Amino acid sequence: TLPIPLPMDDHSIFNTCCSKQICDGCNMAAKKRGLLDCPFCRTRYPDNYADTLAMIQARVSKKDPEAIFHLGVKFVHGQLGLQKDTRKAVELWTEASELG
Repeated sequence: TLPIPLPMDDHSIFNTCCSKQICDGCNMAAKKRGLLDCPFCRTRYPDNYADTLAMIQARVSKKDPEAIFHLGVKFVHGQLGLQKDTRKAVELWTEASELG
């Protein structure tokens, strides 16, 4: 595997279904081959914010530190229909760091 260049968020996407990050090049190659699902778990990508948030919360309930961190990012920026809440984001990031 090749490393994803820094800053990683500029060169990759986060798959909410399995909490894996994939580089833009691999994502583009998968789409060229006709793979429209997640290359890691083969789950269909969500169509709307509600489904995306539900996928993230399902992983959070399983104590997945990547998903918990990602949910914190959504709270701090007020994305996916969530209200901006820096305090909640910090709580989530703390929990994610404690889980590893």
